[in-house]
Amino acid sequence: MSHEFVMPGKVITGKGALQDAKKEFQTAGKKALIVSGKVMERVGNVKKITEILDELHIQYAIYTEITGEPTDVMIKGGAKVYKEEGCDFLIGIGGGSPLDSMKAIALLAAEQDKTIADFMGKEITTPLPKMIAIPTTAGTGSEATWFTVITDTKTEIKMLLKGPVLMPDTAIVDYTFTMTSPRSVTAAPGLDALTHAVEGYTSKKAQPLTDIFAISAIKRIFKYLPIAYKDGNNEEAREQMALAALEAGVVITNSSVTIVHGMSRPIGALFHVPHGMSNAMLLSKCLAFAKDGAVERFALLGREIGVANETDSDEVAADLFIKALGDICRECEIPTLDEYGIDKEQFMKVTEKMAADAYASGSPSNTRKEVTKQDMINIYQQLWED
Repeated sequence: MSHEFVMPGKVITGKGALQDAKKEFQTAGKKALIVSGKVMERVGNVKKITEILDELHIQYAIYTEITGEPTDVMIKGGAKVYKEEGCDFLIGIGGGSPLDSMKAIALLAAEQDKTIADFMGKEITTPLPKMIAIPTTAGTGSEATWFTVITDTKTEIKMLLKGPVLMPDTAIVDYTFTMTSPRSVTAAPGLDALTHAVEGYTSKKAQPLTDIFAISAIKRIFKYLPIAYKDGNNEEAREQMALAALEAGVVITNSSVTIVHGMSRPIGALFHVPHGMSNAMLLSKCLAFAKDGAVERFALLGREIGVANETDSDEVAADLFIKALGDICRECEIPTLDEYGIDKEQFMKVTEKMAADAYASGSPSNTRKEVTKQDMINIYQQLWED
């Protein structure tokens, strides 16, 4: 059986990667649309890009209307600016939301007579403008994926869009951008990366190369996320987390996600919980359910991170790994649904819709254990038991 393995066209990593990537800007096009958010503009990260473009005499327009969970309305606005300003390539800088938005804006720039909703459930093949992704958080791995997640404001569904053309042409992973991330923007994205790596490793679509990247990312995250969370100035921890997020992004591009992401998106769409946080809220319960379909794989992860050893049975080692997932979420102070402020009665009323939306996304079908809508309803209800 053969396997396809894809990555961004070029990856530049390490301290000073942005300055070392000037040639990538010069060859991308004549006028850039910089896609970002107000916070990135305020803290000066957008300025770091414009200074380089000014130095290189490359024109640009700036679109900073992206908030935490990008919507079809934001994407339409960005595509309008791209067209009106005569841009021919895009630069996304920020967390997963600006990077995902950059991809979606590029899509509408190429398909001007369509809406984002037209592409849900289809593999996108339309050639897109060049894209340069610059993550400022260590989490989503969007710089290395061919996915984008955009909320449909009419249906309140998080649309998963996919296709090889959504893969950035260049990923610039300079961990110094993450040094100023507050604890909340360290924890949730970091656990998002962990979710990517574990789901990718235990997915039906896992393959030898994704296994290598997944195990590496999982070991880095268990070792370095607690350090980065407690001491944001620790450069080694920040660098290792940036690499782990990149690795985990590569993993899900090639082996996909499973039940956690499927169930997480509806929580984000209906209750506006940040993506990484909703993943973390679900992580241990979803994977405790999924464990029976991949006991040997979960067991190996338990041994790789050191919570189990060779004398433990696979069943014990797998259970210890699931426990470690819950422990790291608690160490990073991930709130419960109740602590986050979600109304239990309102949540329970929409569990059937959320399960249906999760099922329709296709992600749960990658789990190595059969997942029904009722299984997911049960897990949603279990989130209130602790």
